[in-house]
Amino acid sequence: MKIILLGPPGAGKGTQAKRLEENRKMVQLSTGDMLRAAVAAGTDVGKKAKEIMDAGQLVDDETMIGIISDRLDEPDLENGFILDGFPRTEAQAIALDTLLDVKDMKLDAVIEMRVDDEALTERIVGRYTCGSCGQGYHDTFQKPEVDGTCDKCGSQEFSRRADDNAETVKSRLEAYHAQTAPILPYYKDKEMLKGVDGMADIDEVTAQIEKILSA
Repeated sequence: MKIILLGPPGAGKGTQAKRLEENRKMVQLSTGDMLRAAVAAGTDVGKKAKEIMDAGQLVDDETMIGIISDRLDEPDLENGFILDGFPRTEAQAIALDTLLDVKDMKLDAVIEMRVDDEALTERIVGRYTCGSCGQGYHDTFQKPEVDGTCDKCGSQEFSRRADDNAETVKSRLEAYHAQTAPILPYYKDKEMLKGVDGMADIDEVTAQIEKILSA
């Protein structure tokens, strides 16, 4: 299976991608990871990307497509992949389609994790983790059994991400909707766009995605 997974920060994309990796042996391909790997490997396109980033510029579509092209040739993708973070514009979506055609590949689905911005903000702003073992908690939905003590390791050290505040989350959501909105009609016209309730329970979201992929 070859899919694009869309969803704003905090929607649970990472969790669902991890489950797809475990259950279907698919591989999550994030633009950031692919860029870093290409630069580290010193490939031709990786060297070009490094020059662009060292100059403080954004990597252009042509270079990013080149990096994705190299990654799609690697043997670990035989069970499929999950594209995360690309495409974000209609031009990128068209370029991706062209690339897949050349490689005799095709997308099976574009899955949008639909969320309620207000509820998602509450979900993100309230989360925190144990500073020792990384166990996740939430002010409302998942408190420790004993207040101030980690259920898993007993630590009393907790931390919150600096960008998990209402103002930053609002900005990130606005950016996501602005960047993603243009490609939704593109994939809808191609009858590839599917939606799942990103605000549902994690297991329910997994079930919805599995239903789409098994159809």
